[in-house]
Amino acid sequence: MKSAYDVIIRPIITEQSMEDLDIKKYAFEVAKDANKVEIAQAVEKVFGVKVIKVTTENVRGKSKRQGAYPQGKTASWKKAVVKLSADSKNIELFEGMV
Repeated sequence: MKSAYDVIIRPIITEQSMEDLDIKKYAFEVAKDANKVEIAQAVEKVFGVKVIKVTTENVRGKSKRQGAYPQGKTASWKKAVVKLSADSKNIELFEGMV
């Protein structure tokens, strides 16, 4: 059984994710094999909030290269956007970013 810290890898800090803080949506990189129920339970346990909706997206890796020939690929990963209830508190991790 995975712990909550194995499910949530890191927060995603982008312009779009910072605009969604007003409507209590938070974006995280999560484990590739985690489902929506596990993600919701992990966020509720770690941050002490009430989750009402989770959307997930598999982000494919892109082809990248440095120099002429050594072409590689960035890693594929899974993104989760978590919507909190209206009466839930904000996540403090994102507070200083706005």
